[in-house]
Amino acid sequence: MGLLQPQRSLVVAIDLQGKLMEMVHRSALVIAATRRLLRLADLFEVPVVLSEQYPQGLGPTHDEIRTEFDALAVERRRIEKDGFSCCGDPGFEQALSSLRPEVDPGRLQVVVAGIEAHVCVLQTVAGLLERGVECHVCWECVSGRGAEYRQWALERMQQAGAQITNHESAGFEWARGKDHPRFREMSRLFKSGQLV
Repeated sequence: MGLLQPQRSLVVAIDLQGKLMEMVHRSALVIAATRRLLRLADLFEVPVVLSEQYPQGLGPTHDEIRTEFDALAVERRRIEKDGFSCCGDPGFEQALSSLRPEVDPGRLQVVVAGIEAHVCVLQTVAGLLERGVECHVCWECVSGRGAEYRQWALERMQQAGAQITNHESAGFEWARGKDHPRFREMSRLFKSGQLV
């Protein structure tokens, strides 16, 4: 697995929904870091898929994340799903193929945020890895109902072949150097306040 390239990348934000967000470990960090990840996707023209797990029961995407998602200028898709994994869901499959049609699945790089780490995130990452898709999981954008659920899910994903990373690394990899036309905007974003 190599460094992220914006023209091969997609961001997938999994089930960051109201009732669940209130229960996960370090929810404020997950919200703040995911908002930054979405802004980075916009800066580097990386499409975004946002999933919601049974929103009628679990509620909609957290307001701050949904506001950030709705403000994106880059191509984006929102899907509702019933299965835990995004993989196999017709809306997700259509989103993947329509957002990066020129990229062979074996060259696709998916940057992952979401909850819960040990359920929907883990199953989605496993499904993508089985297809040969590179998965880059942002540790601070992923959580579950307790530190241990998050920790062991991240370790399991890493053992399966996922790269454990963070949103700042993703941005710096997309930029590659200070001469990128979006570097200054990215730098301002990172200096705009401490994550909790």
